[in-house]
Amino acid sequence: MPNNKKAVEDLEKLGFRNLARIYRNLPNPALYEEAVRRREGSISYRGPFVVRTGQYTGRSPDDKFIVKEPLSQDRIWWGPSNMPMDESYFDRLILRLQAYWQGKDMFIQDCYAGADERYRIPLRVVTEDAWHSMFARDMFIRIKEQDALDNHNPEYHVFNAPRFTADPSVDGTNSEAFVVVHFGKKIVIIGGTSYAGEIKKSVFNLLNYEMPQKSVLSMHCSANVGSGGDSAIFFGLSGTGKTTLSADPSRKLIGDDEHGWSDSGVFNFEGGCYAKVINLSKEAEPVIFANTQRFGTILENVAMEFNMLRKVDLNDGTLTENTRAAFPITEINVPNAELSGVCGHPKNIFMLTADAFGVLPPIARLTPDEASYHFISGYTAKVAGTERGISEPVATFSTCFGRPFLALHPSVYAKLLGEKIERHNVKCWLLNTGWTGGPYGVGSRMTIQHSRALLNAAIEGKLDEVEFVEDPNFGFMAPTKAPGVPEEIMNPRNTWADKAAYDAKAQELVARFRENFEAYRSGATEGVRQVADRIGAR
Repeated sequence: MPNNKKAVEDLEKLGFRNLARIYRNLPNPALYEEAVRRREGSISYRGPFVVRTGQYTGRSPDDKFIVKEPLSQDRIWWGPSNMPMDESYFDRLILRLQAYWQGKDMFIQDCYAGADERYRIPLRVVTEDAWHSMFARDMFIRIKEQDALDNHNPEYHVFNAPRFTADPSVDGTNSEAFVVVHFGKKIVIIGGTSYAGEIKKSVFNLLNYEMPQKSVLSMHCSANVGSGGDSAIFFGLSGTGKTTLSADPSRKLIGDDEHGWSDSGVFNFEGGCYAKVINLSKEAEPVIFANTQRFGTILENVAMEFNMLRKVDLNDGTLTENTRAAFPITEINVPNAELSGVCGHPKNIFMLTADAFGVLPPIARLTPDEASYHFISGYTAKVAGTERGISEPVATFSTCFGRPFLALHPSVYAKLLGEKIERHNVKCWLLNTGWTGGPYGVGSRMTIQHSRALLNAAIEGKLDEVEFVEDPNFGFMAPTKAPGVPEEIMNPRNTWADKAAYDAKAQELVARFRENFEAYRSGATEGVRQVADRIGAR
């Protein structure tokens, strides 16, 4: 049995007293039992645990705050993604949370963020629901030794209380939901929302604060490695294919979403996957599909038949398009996972963009300066359901492919990326998983099969053997053909029935790129500024 005495003492030092029963580091079977007993969800056919998150079925970016306090305030990139909260509001909010939790049962998961022992951050995730504790156990890196668990000394605490709501007039929030990070006290408090992604991304936010101060580039990316040690990383926002394309049966998965790049190589921040599963098929995504039918997986807002069979329907988006599966990377759940979560320096970098304009080629080769430019730009489309209020793809620029999660100024991350690309001679590519033959509503989405064929050709060096031409709008070089891909889709203009409409849409996208970059021009290198000036110049 776990020793709860030290954990209780630690919580009391933080002001959490008179708690009822503490369930610390329960394994998944015990968490299943508690979650069912508390009616938090249902067990579906073949064992996944199905939950509903109510009105919040995606992240709520307008409800995230960082406390403005002396230790961190001069480092934070203040703005819409990092709204300041006065420390007095935080003190009042956590005092109310401490009162709310008196007499209630608590679930604790002790874990790490970061597979590399030199950089990992000890976490303690405290929740009022058993299934959120199971989510933390699935998502972060587990501590397997009982003695280490008993004596775990967390650096950061994450408190998750979905039924504790804020009063905007009293607490300084924008709604009843909130995610508040206090870097000085190393505390995250989440309330008013059951969406588990807020736990995951709040930890990523603190890693984006801590890691660059250790010369580690924190990245919103997936990563995998081939049998010869040829690792690859995939930048991109949710819905662009990070999880799908990195979960390749022929390569070992390092992780599907968040990584660090140190002087020794790449390492996973997490121990699990949080995959979008709407319209998932066994043929196109066999690894993820298999995990939607296994014990230990949490299915979030996935439709389920409430009859004797209890089967789920991955094609049903009635509750949300942002249906999710959370599962650990283990030998059982991801047969080809690299369980150490660590690999060497990447040989290839892919920047994934879901181009809703239908203008970009399916793949393009990038110079180091072009890679830094497109990293700073972070062009993609927000896909349906990922954030509240998004019902169809919306073209957007998310700097460093992770603007909502950046704690520091984008120039910090861009500088680290550029240095590492140059030092390790990494090949860089822009891979468009968005629309072809027209914009959203006219054209069609690139098929997963074609996107996978293109990235495999790049990884295997097969694109080195084909002709490249300069893109007339963006100046980068794009191949004219690729193995396993119809030649007619390689040139995006040729896929449009109305060529004049393509040209007009291309100029519209170029104008957006140029306008977006002006906010970052002063912090960019001269080489990156030259890339920006070439776009649309022809």
